Amino acid sequence: MFDFYFDLPLWIRLFVQGLAVMLVMFPIGAACSMAERKIAAWVQDRPGPNRTIAPILAWIPGIGFLRKLGLFQLAADGGKFVFKEDAVPGHVNKFYFIAAPIIAVIPALTTVAVVPFGAYLDAAGQVIPIMLANVDIGLLAVFAISSLSVYAIILAGWASNSKYPFLGSVRASAQLVSYELSMTLSVLPVFLWTNGPLRGETADSLLGSLSLARVVEFQSQSGFWGGLWFGFLMPLSAFIFLVSLFAETNRQPFDTVESEADLVNSFGSEYGAFKWSLFYVAEYCHMLVGSAVFMLLFGGGWNPLPWVTLADFANLLGFAHLPLVTGIVGIGIFLGKVLAMIFFFMWVRWTLPRFRYDQVMAIGWRRLLPLSIANLIAYVIGIALLTK
Repeated sequence: MFDFYFDLPLWIRLFVQGLAVMLVMFPIGAACSMAERKIAAWVQDRPGPNRTIAPILAWIPGIGFLRKLGLFQLAADGGKFVFKEDAVPGHVNKFYFIAAPIIAVIPALTTVAVVPFGAYLDAAGQVIPIMLANVDIGLLAVFAISSLSVYAIILAGWASNSKYPFLGSVRASAQLVSYELSMTLSVLPVFLWTNGPLRGETADSLLGSLSLARVVEFQSQSGFWGGLWFGFLMPLSAFIFLVSLFAETNRQPFDTVESEADLVNSFGSEYGAFKWSLFYVAEYCHMLVGSAVFMLLFGGGWNPLPWVTLADFANLLGFAHLPLVTGIVGIGIFLGKVLAMIFFFMWVRWTLPRFRYDQVMAIGWRRLLPLSIANLIAYVIGIALLTK
């Protein structure tokens, strides 16, 4: 059915894929902004956005229900950011000042290419991951590319030529380095497990793969250990990764980078209109990718329950022979888990107070880093004993 697409030149296919990513990620970022307002209202026991409506639509029956949900606020915000006057202060370095928000969005959109967002069953009953690029260095690519986002914050702070934005950019670089160490060490036990001579594999068959799809494959195998998600098998690794993820995405209580109380919104102080919105779309996109990676590593990916794989679920309900249906179900299960994680991100923001900057550094270096090292050593010893 889609053979004509693969006959197109490579550059056209890459352009179409890139455009598809943008058309999906930008609306999701906008929807996350709306969801955050509604969740904040729910936590604080208030209605949230429930008034915005285009006058031309007011006469349509039942439109008031959509207004109460706040759905028209998305269009209002989008129109405001696009048409609002986008002034550039005279004291800034204009080239880097304009480039910074664009650079912030690029890593968030690029990492989506190596993150599987579902799976389907082919005619032979094999589970095939759905992703743009199935590469063996999947997680390494996510870490390497997503870490480039700090350059956007540094550029924004430096180009603003103002003390508070610059202090925020310095904080961002220090915070990123501090928590990337713990995050990287927390996922090493997962790949030691998936790449070790376990579950019937031999040492000669190992490729040292960092593919995220491979991790889900290992959480989909039979047996007690095979069907157990890594979140239950390695709870400390999952906890360290989750805390580091909050810090890496600058989400409260780790949002000291843009702390309004002492840095006047930090790197975003001199920004407005569309450029300001790009920073926050980038933040939501990073949060989305981070939630997806967490669910792939520790939450079973597209498997509905521990010890229940997508194939088992499809066979139980009788649609295993329909690749399209299994693909929709696999994407739906995985997306549901990711949305639950995003809800958790937003819930924590309106529940916990912001840490002081010295507390953020102390948690990263004096708490998480020793924990991640001890956790890695424990699993190295345990895996070595299991594979004797």
